[in-house]
Amino acid sequence: MDRPWAHVPGWVGPALAPELLGAADAIIAAVRAQVPEYARPLEGRFGERITRGVTVALQQFVGLLGSAADLPDTRTYHDLGQVEHREGRTLAALQAAYQVGTRTLWQHIATGEAGRRLEPDVIFALAEALFGYLEQLSAASVSGWAHAEATLAGSLRARRQELVELLVRSPQASAADVERAAAAANWALPTLVATIVVEDAVEIASRLPDAVGARFEPAGVVLVPARDGLAGALRHAVRGRRAVLGPSVAPADVARSVARARAAWPLHIAGQLGEGAVVRADDHLVTLLLATDTGLTADLCARALAPLQGLPAGAGIRAEETLRAWLDAHGDVSATAAALHVHPQTVRYRLAGLRDAFGDALDDPTRRLEIILALRAQSIGG
Repeated sequence: MDRPWAHVPGWVGPALAPELLGAADAIIAAVRAQVPEYARPLEGRFGERITRGVTVALQQFVGLLGSAADLPDTRTYHDLGQVEHREGRTLAALQAAYQVGTRTLWQHIATGEAGRRLEPDVIFALAEALFGYLEQLSAASVSGWAHAEATLAGSLRARRQELVELLVRSPQASAADVERAAAAANWALPTLVATIVVEDAVEIASRLPDAVGARFEPAGVVLVPARDGLAGALRHAVRGRRAVLGPSVAPADVARSVARARAAWPLHIAGQLGEGAVVRADDHLVTLLLATDTGLTADLCARALAPLQGLPAGAGIRAEETLRAWLDAHGDVSATAAALHVHPQTVRYRLAGLRDAFGDALDDPTRRLEIILALRAQSIGG
């Protein structure tokens, strides 16, 4: 450990002791005047703590001057940082208090009678000792404050994980249990909740106002109050990651919304829901429906598109291409021809072949819907 006080002549401590120890009131007054978080009466535990902290620091500094000893145990100042965190004061306020205290003490020394009699080389050594000493005390307090912040953040993350787990649970938890968990997680339950399935959910939640996140495998869940512009904010927050936005629901229906977003997640990762980083699950309900039971979907494709399987390879590809375009054009021959870049008469010729193959299925509403879904399922499957 650095010992800058060892370079100060041993006689300086006793010579300056009265002025150094007498600076406590001036330091406390300066801190209270210049750091708003400390501008409160010196009463109760607050007054006792700040007075004792300043007094002990000054006594310890006087005792170190001219000594090669290490700085005594700094746990007192580490604990002080933790207390300041619990009291709600910011790290900036704590650091400002040390800076103001250091500056005030140096001004007290420089203008005091004993200080004015010191030789320049002693003044320089004393300044180095003072600033180095208080820098080490400040570092200990900052460490304590940061430890308290990390502990609180970890505890809050755990409570928010529990809250999200409760909300996505099936069967759903009671409203009273959810309200208690939300209060413990310091999250105001919104009227409408938007759900998001995304990797690194806790990190993503930290970038969205009023959001809570929880880790799950293979992707986590973020809950955020539903509002206009959320999709745009989410695209900015995910920074290129893929995310699925579930439907906005009441808190009691969060599990249903998360289930839908989770169903869409593997399809999105596989690139089957478009190229955008963020997709809405409700924009792909047909795709989700077809992906729900892959065996049933495979049977549907096999039955609905069986007439195409009996055609020669080249003819089968052209027939499927024509069928897709014709269905997309709602039976409009001219629009189908334009989509295929062929003459309308060519489309009519091909349609005649399709009618021979499919029979009355192309005119039956239910069978026609089955064909449309089967073609869609084939597109999803690649």
